[in-house]
Amino acid sequence: MWLVRRCPTLIVSCALIFAVVGAVEDLCCRRIPNLLTYSGFLGALLFRCMTLGWPGLTDGLRASVLAGGALLVLFLLGGMGAGDVKLMAAVAAWDGSERVSDLLFVTAVAGGVIAIGAMLRRKRVSTTLRNALELMRHHLTSGLQPHPEFNLKRPDSIGVPFAPAIAIGALYCWSLTLLWR
Repeated sequence: MWLVRRCPTLIVSCALIFAVVGAVEDLCCRRIPNLLTYSGFLGALLFRCMTLGWPGLTDGLRASVLAGGALLVLFLLGGMGAGDVKLMAAVAAWDGSERVSDLLFVTAVAGGVIAIGAMLRRKRVSTTLRNALELMRHHLTSGLQPHPEFNLKRPDSIGVPFAPAIAIGALYCWSLTLLWR
């Protein structure tokens, strides 16, 4: 009974732990291991099912599909790695659908701030803005097709780790859960 009462705090704490470990791996190794993302996802679903029953399981799956699906679009366009998509799906499975919009919004804002910081640090403001305009033009005229030149597969592309942004989003969801207890 104690576990079920402490469940919201424990669940978002697990989400935060997986997100932080993913962020450290992404910063250090520029990879997010499948072992981390798959165990995080399966652990979330198992824990939710055991403590919250079928509604908890379906809620975790729903959140995972929503958050992972949002990032999957960026991956398919060549703008994000698969590890980021899987990490977001795992973190969302822990956080649940009640917090998925908060998680996505704060993660997007944090990712934008990190990208702007990287652009300023590398002194590539004009190049980045020009490339962003070209990407917008491409997607307006070609739809959701990967750009032939501006994508992560290009050897000289500068990638920015996105897992730290996911960790910031998870931290925000964790803080909301603690504040509203």
